[in-house]
Amino acid sequence: MNDTALLPPCYLPPVGYLSVLMRYERVIIDVHEHYVKQTYRNRCYVASPHGPTALTVPVAHPSPPPAMCEAALSEHGNWRHVHLTALDSYYRHTPYYDYYRDDLLPFYTAREESLADYDIGLLRLVCELAGIGWRAELSTAYIPPQECAGIDDYRPLMTPKADPATAFPAYAPRPYYQVFARRLGFLPHLSCIDLLLNMGPETPLYL
Repeated sequence: MNDTALLPPCYLPPVGYLSVLMRYERVIIDVHEHYVKQTYRNRCYVASPHGPTALTVPVAHPSPPPAMCEAALSEHGNWRHVHLTALDSYYRHTPYYDYYRDDLLPFYTAREESLADYDIGLLRLVCELAGIGWRAELSTAYIPPQECAGIDDYRPLMTPKADPATAFPAYAPRPYYQVFARRLGFLPHLSCIDLLLNMGPETPLYL
């Protein structure tokens, strides 16, 4: 493991993403990389009564794909209401949802224009609520893979298709409290919002 990690902005990313933020001396979030469809950049997985369920943020798709900091959110499908309703439904019985819902609410009522700004704003909030110090820095330009010597580049791995053990080698999931565990068993590698709403201030200790 190198001292520096390179990550893309992601929408309520998997728990392993938080482990990267905590373990590296330096973390760079590349807001200038190109937007990649069907990845954690605009998709997260939460626990529903039926198992892991995807929540996807719609993005306007100009051609060629824009940089993350230029990728515009779409209001298609009233997705903010859909996501908030899903969180209310799936997490209302978690120990910390009532404590944190008002903090999350502005992200599902106000309108951000940039996907990167939206992702990073939510990530900062999750870290603040969990008591994880924010040490990440934002890129000032795109960082090509050939310039990543001495950097652990996680950008290609931020997709549900990647093996979580490869994407987050330093994170070995251990069961924590989940509302649907009795029915479904423990569900690993869900969104960090699942860990936060179930574990609250114990999140850093778990990680």
